[in-house]
Amino acid sequence: MMQVKMGKKEERARPEKLSVYLYIPNIVGYMRVLLNCVAFAVCFSNKTLFSLLYFFSFCCDAVDGWCARRFNQVSTFGAVLDMVTDRVSTACLLVVLSQVYRPSLVFLSLLALDIASHWLQMYSTFLAGKSSHKDVKDSTSWLFRLYYGNRIFMCYCCVSCEVLYIILLLIAKNQTENLLNIVVATLTQITPLSFLLALTLFGWSMKQTVNIIQMKTAADVCVLYDIEKQHKKP
Repeated sequence: MMQVKMGKKEERARPEKLSVYLYIPNIVGYMRVLLNCVAFAVCFSNKTLFSLLYFFSFCCDAVDGWCARRFNQVSTFGAVLDMVTDRVSTACLLVVLSQVYRPSLVFLSLLALDIASHWLQMYSTFLAGKSSHKDVKDSTSWLFRLYYGNRIFMCYCCVSCEVLYIILLLIAKNQTENLLNIVVATLTQITPLSFLLALTLFGWSMKQTVNIIQMKTAADVCVLYDIEKQHKKP
């Protein structure tokens, strides 16, 4: 009898679980993953198509957030899917750039910083009992608070990073480019591209600074958690 009741409960739970997977913002998230898969499949053979698909996928990040609020379909799974998609797509692009430019360590270091800072921030959020990794009101860094507290500034920094990486891929002539030479040569030309490169470089630098602050702040939270836990031991 108990097994029958348990079976009925499971049957009732399955549609609810499936419905979360089929939330509109989550479907948008799946589309982003598919777009990125196609984009990276052609990243060396058709850089223009790659750039269009990758940037469209990036823009859909704002669409799924809007859908989540508009249709009241905010979910933990959706938030994780969103962050994982962002981090993996950026990581893949940085790996591609590491194959195009020298020294490749520059892009691999940026990849490590991006993943480490966001992973530590998510974990420290869990330890602090906060509901969102964007809750940084108690931070002593004004730049960190500005980044997560001002959507326009955060959007500018994030867009700058992705656009900068796309520009670097587009202007590369071969797979043994010197990064510094290409950037300097582009900036010294008085063209719309040089202006866009300079604009994105500033936003990119702000984003990397925030990543460093985020990593240090999150690491401090983890350390303080350990100290407090040891202090409570009898």
